[in-house]
Amino acid sequence: MITPIAIRLTKGDDLKKCIQQLVAEHGIQAGSIASCVGCLTHLQVRLAGATEVLMLTESVEIVSVMGTLTPDHQHIHLSVAKRSGDVVGGHLLEGCVIDTTAELIIHQYHNLSFGREPDPHTGFTELTVGPQGQ
Repeated sequence: MITPIAIRLTKGDDLKKCIQQLVAEHGIQAGSIASCVGCLTHLQVRLAGATEVLMLTESVEIVSVMGTLTPDHQHIHLSVAKRSGDVVGGHLLEGCVIDTTAELIIHQYHNLSFGREPDPHTGFTELTVGPQGQ
């Protein structure tokens, strides 16, 4: 069974912190980002390779947000369009501040449990999927 959770974030909200709060409030054991549209005044994302952080302080439009949500970790990627039309993105970090609004929809999967475990091949903690209750 899938339960959608929909919320409108407002000016000054931190996108990552709001998602973390929703995961905790709803007891999400397995979830994903279904949709998110809106705009930011501040952007902070980790770029590919997990070494550099891109920080912008300008108006940008959210064009894509996707991710997997576990109780202890939210792995979320974000893409935004600048005024020029250039698109940038990476791994969502705290510090992505909503400008006027963001319309966020999360899917909660009641029959699954997501977790993260170290993977010796990648060097990162990677997603594990099991039935609810594990």
